Amino acid sequence: MTEDPTQLAKDIRLVLFDVDGVLTDGSLFLGDGGEQYKAFNSRDGHGMRMLVDSGVKVGILTGRTSDVVTHRMRDLGIDLVVQGRRDKLDALGGLLQQAGASEETTAFVGDDIVDLPVMRRVRLAIAVADAHPLVRQHAQWVTALPGGRGAAREVCEFIMQAQGSLERMLAPYLK
Repeated sequence: MTEDPTQLAKDIRLVLFDVDGVLTDGSLFLGDGGEQYKAFNSRDGHGMRMLVDSGVKVGILTGRTSDVVTHRMRDLGIDLVVQGRRDKLDALGGLLQQAGASEETTAFVGDDIVDLPVMRRVRLAIAVADAHPLVRQHAQWVTALPGGRGAAREVCEFIMQAQGSLERMLAPYLK
């Protein structure tokens, strides 16, 4: 029997996000000189900040390397960033050690088959709505929104709701 994702989310202390297809819509914009451009959803970023402020660590684990990701994460105050690791499972151990977390208290948000090894190892595997069918099949929870279009914010609010911190995190905006 599959465990209830809300119950699994209660114990999460670290959420790792893939980038392309999760924090972006998966499009890669390349300039003539090889420059990379990515479009991030500002609400996703605010959700990540609220999740951090609620006491849950946030990190990035992505196969591609991009200065744009470095700048965006710096802007959000997220320093757990591992880029350029096609074998994400191999990179997971070091990232968990850096975060002081374990597989049992970690969630991973992915969209493509390269994410499956990590998703199958952590406590809570999450797929974005437009993820590859095999990824959705192996996820314990699937967002209603697609990657780059609010899925990360949805994940953050889902975890905060499960942990009872969402109302507290939204309260300052409702005064």
